[in-house]
Amino acid sequence: MAVSVMAGIPALKDSFQQLKSRMDKAVQDFQSNLASTRTGRASIQMLDQVKVDYYGTPTPLNQVGQLTTPDANMIVVQPWDPSLISEIEKALRTSDLGFNPQNDGKIVRIPVPPMTEERRRDVVKHLNKVLEEHRTAVRNIRRDGNDAIKKAAKDKKISEDEEKRALEEMQKLTDDEIRRMEEMSQRKEAEVMHV
Repeated sequence: MAVSVMAGIPALKDSFQQLKSRMDKAVQDFQSNLASTRTGRASIQMLDQVKVDYYGTPTPLNQVGQLTTPDANMIVVQPWDPSLISEIEKALRTSDLGFNPQNDGKIVRIPVPPMTEERRRDVVKHLNKVLEEHRTAVRNIRRDGNDAIKKAAKDKKISEDEEKRALEEMQKLTDDEIRRMEEMSQRKEAEVMHV
C-alpha cells in the first residue's frame, strides 16, 4: 500500500494506527477461526476452542497436554498430568465438534471420522456466518474511523480535502481487509469441500 494519507495528517495519525490495528486483529481472529475449522483431515488446530477444567480454571487443551496427529484420521492428546484424562475426555465430549474420545489411562485418542457431504455443507455455512460477523466488525471499525475523521474536520483540525482523502482511504482499507478475509474463506471452503 502507498504512503497513508491519514498517517501523514497529525490530527489523524493516532486514530489511523488504532483503526489499522483493530482491523488487523479482526482479520487475525478470522484466520484463527479458519484454522480451527474442521476439514477432512485431522488437525490439532481443530481443538483450539476446547477448554479443559484444570483445577477449576478453564484452560486451553493445548496447555494441559501435547497434541499430535499420527495420521490423517487421528489426534492424540498426551496430558502432562495423567489425572486430567477424565477432564480432557469430558471437555472433548461436551464440545460441539462431535468427537468420541477414547483413553487408555495414559493418552486420549480422538478418531476424526471422515466428513459427510451434509457435514461439509454445514461447515461451509458456518464459515460464511463467521465471515459475515468479521466483515461486520471491520465495517464497524470503518464507521468509527469515519466518525473520527468527520469530528476532526468539524473541529477544524483538518481541511475538507484532507477529510475527503482520509474518508476514501478508510473505505479502501476496509475493502482490502474484507477482500483478504473473503479470499481466505474461499480457500478454506475449497479445502472443506474437497473429498
